[in-house]
Amino acid sequence: MAAAGAEARGAWCVPCLVSLDTLQELCRKEKLTCKSIGITKRNLNNYEVEYLCDYKVEKDMEYYLVKWKGWPDSTNTWEPLQNLKCPLLLQQFSNDKHNYLSQVKKGKAITLKENHRALKPAIAEYIVKKAKQRIALQRWQDELNRRKNHKGMIFVENTVDLEGPPSDFYYINEYKPAPGISLVNEATFGCSCTDCFFEKCCPAEAGVLLAYNKNQQIKIPPGTPIYECNSRCQCGPDCPNRIVQKGTQYSLCIFRTSNGCGWGVKTLVKIRRRSFVMEYVGEVITSEEAERRGQLYDNKGITYLFDLDYESDEFTVDAARYGNVSHFVNHSCDPNLQVFNVFIDNLDTRLPRIALFSTRTINAGEELTFDYQMKGSGDISSDSVDHSPAKKRARTVCKCGAVTCRGYLN
Repeated sequence: MAAAGAEARGAWCVPCLVSLDTLQELCRKEKLTCKSIGITKRNLNNYEVEYLCDYKVEKDMEYYLVKWKGWPDSTNTWEPLQNLKCPLLLQQFSNDKHNYLSQVKKGKAITLKENHRALKPAIAEYIVKKAKQRIALQRWQDELNRRKNHKGMIFVENTVDLEGPPSDFYYINEYKPAPGISLVNEATFGCSCTDCFFEKCCPAEAGVLLAYNKNQQIKIPPGTPIYECNSRCQCGPDCPNRIVQKGTQYSLCIFRTSNGCGWGVKTLVKIRRRSFVMEYVGEVITSEEAERRGQLYDNKGITYLFDLDYESDEFTVDAARYGNVSHFVNHSCDPNLQVFNVFIDNLDTRLPRIALFSTRTINAGEELTFDYQMKGSGDISSDSVDHSPAKKRARTVCKCGAVTCRGYLN
């Protein structure tokens, strides 16, 4: 599940990209070329503004302290405003300055007197931190989009604090089995339908109904498994029974929440009611290992463990270190997403895939949430079905803010 607190999130690990910057700066400082990191004779002495660090006025002329891209901080120089051709960076500098002053004023009863001829060190320090954070988040966003295998784009946004991409989280697109666990990802049989919507297809062979209507919306109640067509089926990629396997179709944004819940996920486009939104993936571990890890996570106030208890209770998905966008989806006692068990190529009922579908229309800009106790929301929910996340131990306070909030995540 997603973390309960702001400090309990994980994200893509960034040390390799930071070291690339360091290497580029070292090369330029020592006047060395290295094609593998993009430093050639042609651009060795190029100067491009990376961000602005400080501001001052001397003899009625405005100056900005410039950090040059690919050059060490020791080469930063004061440049007159008239020489700077970077309107976006100038606007970001101004916005960051005003945001800092607004935050300080909120915490004080007096009105601060702003110095228009030079910035106070604390303001300049904040502006530099925001600039570095912006660069780090952009790199993280680029890396997430390189790793994803679905249509929908992933964006990253933090207008709340100085938190950057947390370390020790790795983006994956499908289950990652822990050592000793084997995932059979090849079906033993498939349908030979020419039109899976009308013929006896994979769901019928499994003894259940086709999960989708003609509009590709879920039509079965929670607790009912979804059997999609698999790699052995003769139907093509446009088959109406291939929805989850096509991946997320919507552009989503991982954003920093303002209510103390760390990172969250919001949709950037309107999502229709009963539509597939995303899968919940992570490392597949044994229930015994989940119990051990659960004790550690409880001490940190997080819950990323999801029991695969459709028919048995042998395995658990742990999304703390390995996962996808769903890693960042927060809990709500009144959620807009509902969990369903899905079987495609792997028909082992101990190892269902976990899919999240919308319970209602979700508007652009709205945060995506699901109930960690899986009681659901709206008229497609069912209180009698318990797809609960991994076993409940220490109680974690809920911060969802819903009118129906139960007070705790477990």
